[in-house]
Amino acid sequence: MHYFVTGATGFIGSYLSSRLLAEGHLVTALVRTPEQARALAPYGVRPFIGDVLDKESVRRAMRRAEGVFHLAAYVRVGLRDRRRAEAVNVTGTRHVLEVMRDLHISKGVHTSSLAVNGDTKGRVVDESYHYHGRLPSAYQRTKWKAHYEVALPMMRRGLPLVIAMPGAVYGPGDHGAPAHAIGSYLRGRLPVAPTRAAFCWAHVEDVAAGLLGAMEHGRAGETYILGGPAHRLLEVLGRAGELAGKRPAPFPLPWWALLPAAWGAQGLALAVPPLRSAAERLRLGAGTTQLGSDAKARAELGFSARPLEAGLPDTVRSLLQDVFSAP
Repeated sequence: MHYFVTGATGFIGSYLSSRLLAEGHLVTALVRTPEQARALAPYGVRPFIGDVLDKESVRRAMRRAEGVFHLAAYVRVGLRDRRRAEAVNVTGTRHVLEVMRDLHISKGVHTSSLAVNGDTKGRVVDESYHYHGRLPSAYQRTKWKAHYEVALPMMRRGLPLVIAMPGAVYGPGDHGAPAHAIGSYLRGRLPVAPTRAAFCWAHVEDVAAGLLGAMEHGRAGETYILGGPAHRLLEVLGRAGELAGKRPAPFPLPWWALLPAAWGAQGLALAVPPLRSAAERLRLGAGTTQLGSDAKARAELGFSARPLEAGLPDTVRSLLQDVFSAP
C-alpha cells in the first residue's frame, strides 16, 4: 500500500512511518523543510516539501496515495502563538481531509487525542463521551475543534475516515508533556506531584501499531481510543525514580492545594504572556484525569498496550541520556 503521512517527523509519526516501511508499504511524507526531507529520505520515505496550510501542496503530495494518516499538529502546551495552533490543528486538518475527499482516497486515519475530553474527573469514558466545557489549553481547544467541527462532520457526510484517540504517549524520543514531567522529576526540578492527576499511558510503538490497525481493521466512521493502562502521574514518576536509581519519590500534594496557584498563574499570564506555558502546565497538572477505555480498539483493531513496567525502562534510559548530555 502507498500511504501519505503528515507529521512523519514527529514523535508518533516517526514510529508509524518506520513500522509502515518495515511492513513493506510505500510512505510519502509531507515535510516543511529541505532539512526534514534529507533526514527522512535515507530511511526509504518519499519526502514531499509542503505544508498542511498550503492545500495545493497537500494535493500534489497525496495524489497517488491509497491511504492517509494525518498526525501533523501543533502540540505544545502553553502556546504563545495561539493563531498558529488554530491554523495547523484546525485549518490544516480541514485541508488534509478535504483533499482526501477530493482525490477519493479509500481510507484515512485522523489522530485526535484523549485530551479533547478535558478532565474526566476520575471517570473512565468511552468513545461516546463528548465534552462540551471550557478546555484549559490552546492545544486541547484546537484539537477539540479539529475532532468535533472538522473530522466528525466530514465522516457523517461519508468520508471514509477513522479517528484514533491516544492518551499519554511515552517512549524514547518523546519531547512532549509526558517526557517533560518525567524529565523534570529526574533532573530534580519536580519535588511535588498532585495526588489526583491520572492518565492512560501507552508506549509509542503500541500507538503506532494501533494506528496501523485502525487503517487495516477500523470501520470507517468510527472512533477508537488507544489509551493504554491508567496510572496516576505520581505513580509513574515514582517508578521512573526507581529505574533511575531509587530517587526519592515526589512529595504527594493534594490536587486541591494546587488550584489556587494554578488559577493565580493563569490570571498573571494574561498580563505576562511568557508565563502562559507554565500557567497552563500547572493548570493541567492540578488534579486532571484524562481516562478512556480502549476496549473497543482491543476488540476490533487488535490494539494492545504493554504494561508500564515493560515500557517505561527504555523511556527512562533515553531521558537519563538527555540529562547527562545536557550542558
